[in-house]
Amino acid sequence: MIEKVFKGNKPYWMWVAILLAFISVGWICYFRQYAFGLGLTGMGRDLSWGLYISQFTFLVGVAAGGLMLVLPYYIHNYKEFGRMTILGEFLAIAAIIMCLMFIMCDIGQPIRGLNMILHPTPNSMLFWDMVVLLGYLSLNLICGWVILTAEKKQIKPPKWVYIFVYISIPFAVSIHTVTAMLYCGLPGRHFWLSAITAPRFLASAFAAGPALIVIACYIMKRVAGFDVGEKPIKKLTVIIMYAALINTFFILLEFFVGWYSNIPGHKHSLEYLFFGLEHGGHVYNNLVPFMWLAVLTLAGGLGLLGYMKITKVHNETWAMLACIGIFFALWADKGLGFVFGGLVVNPLGQVVEYYPTLNEFGIFCGIWATGALIVTLLYKIAIKVDQEVHVH
Repeated sequence: MIEKVFKGNKPYWMWVAILLAFISVGWICYFRQYAFGLGLTGMGRDLSWGLYISQFTFLVGVAAGGLMLVLPYYIHNYKEFGRMTILGEFLAIAAIIMCLMFIMCDIGQPIRGLNMILHPTPNSMLFWDMVVLLGYLSLNLICGWVILTAEKKQIKPPKWVYIFVYISIPFAVSIHTVTAMLYCGLPGRHFWLSAITAPRFLASAFAAGPALIVIACYIMKRVAGFDVGEKPIKKLTVIIMYAALINTFFILLEFFVGWYSNIPGHKHSLEYLFFGLEHGGHVYNNLVPFMWLAVLTLAGGLGLLGYMKITKVHNETWAMLACIGIFFALWADKGLGFVFGGLVVNPLGQVVEYYPTLNEFGIFCGIWATGALIVTLLYKIAIKVDQEVHVH
């Protein structure tokens, strides 16, 4: 089946070439960082995590979002998700690989990653994060490839593969739960010290992952003629809408805790993100435009989905715009705001803003391009197999 990625039209090869160009830039920037050190980044003593870890945090949610397809299809026998389920599994593979790449960039020397294996520390959440990430990646590789091979041969998948499918369900929940525990287990960072961090992460994951799958489905329908049908898309947009609403409710709870209790460590992070924080005669507000733009796109996305649900009208353009808006809002919330909001105000009450360097941004683009390339190649295989099966 791998040979299918080497056959394509001119737009396909142009797209692959663009992604390879970004990947090349990312590798150049990474080699510069590898030779010089993390001094090329905007991180420092007070900002030990930056763009790399923030993207890792968000992408773990994208990977976990595939559960919203696997669970209805395999557990509740919702067969309308049949053609989409493999897309969720392949998206999870790309997202986890991107997560691991961001982690390798953040620790500076990749060889240090072996310390988690050579010197395991079960009392550390980092150790368990490694276990669940590698486990979930392996499960999706096995399940996705075996099921796709069976579809190509037009036979039923072997029964043993369903054991791995069922195991992948708690793994999907655990990868984001353990990631949340990395944050809420740090008592010095008040903004993260919340019992609803894990539920908030899962709610955002169950909206961001499916939103990206819907966007991918509409793109593939236009460029490859792969149509999953209107009914599964409508059902998935309802899931996205409810998950995004639950995530919004959790964020509002954070505001209640910060302002009603007037806890400085919690309140100042939210002030910094949404209103700007005055400290030492200077106002720190570099993330305020991103966060309010996220609020607007989230409101617009939810408004479009709600209108289509109430009127029972399905418009592909509106649905795609809604998913793009929700996906961006969740990226801004978790891929920027959550991490930097908790770091910028340090435990001593000092404010140190984070500005990613051009080298960091080059690596950021390179890894996202790598993920897009992996998704492109895997989806091309899946689409070609699906088309061959339906033709016969």
